Amino acid sequence: MLRRQFHHLLTASVAASSFLSPVLTHAQSRVLLRAGDQKGGLQALLDAAGELKNLPYDIKWSEFPAAAPLAEALNANAVDFGPIGDAPLLFTLAAGSRVKAFAVSRSDAYGTAVLVAPNSPLKTAADLKGKSIATNRGSIGHFVTLKALESAGLKAEDVQLRFIPPADAKLALTQGSVDAWATWEPYTALAETSGHARVLVNGRGLWTGLSYLAATDAALAEKATVLQDFKERVERAQVWSYKNAKPFGQSLARIIGIPADAAQLQFERRATRWQDIDAQVIADQQRTADFYLAAGLIKQRLDVRATFDTRFNTGKA
Repeated sequence: MLRRQFHHLLTASVAASSFLSPVLTHAQSRVLLRAGDQKGGLQALLDAAGELKNLPYDIKWSEFPAAAPLAEALNANAVDFGPIGDAPLLFTLAAGSRVKAFAVSRSDAYGTAVLVAPNSPLKTAADLKGKSIATNRGSIGHFVTLKALESAGLKAEDVQLRFIPPADAKLALTQGSVDAWATWEPYTALAETSGHARVLVNGRGLWTGLSYLAATDAALAEKATVLQDFKERVERAQVWSYKNAKPFGQSLARIIGIPADAAQLQFERRATRWQDIDAQVIADQQRTADFYLAAGLIKQRLDVRATFDTRFNTGKA
């Protein structure tokens, strides 16, 4: 009976106060949530919106420069969950990681882009043939690169891919040791507003804009009520951020340590909205997985339905 009641609470769209009993209200057994984050991500959003105040559990934050090291931390059970794009999530799942997506957001894909130096002679995706492109292996930047090449009738073999992290990739582009850099926000906005790069190919029409909160199977089993509360705080904070765009942009710049114009640009351009994991999300994710299979980045077809935990849906999608 208790199991049936727990399942009902977990799937129903109810207030957090009723959902979270008894785990979050028992002061003598506070849960520790080990949260992974990426630059410009969750902690800054929640802090600015006041959603980190009076938490009924503890959070230990770990920040990562990109999805790949965050995925490694999830696989090693060093963190309970973290934000990750659709492509890198597939990459780590195909490698055998025991994680699932339990929340999803969709954003404008423009800022996931292939960048070039401001004075670069490259004008279109077709011009990338024979050129060198820096990105993270398995990242959404890598994915958009492959889709951009496909749109121009090119293959991965037609370019030189250099798999290096964002800071090194930016340096390589500014120093001229690579011809292009495929990255995501806030790195795109930083490069644009600093005058170090311009967008050659943006992600619109190439990438779904899907990103997830993904958690280990262990965390989903042991800390479900806490993860549900955290998800609801993120959703409220996102709504708050767009109602308070200017002050949030200023706060975001201060918290993550980037110039205000870059913070404002990447935040407003993303237009992030959280939603339920629905049939469209699953279909879009399956297409991305099938594309990675065709590109040879994963070796076997992945049925993505098994990689989602839909218990956290609100039913309001």
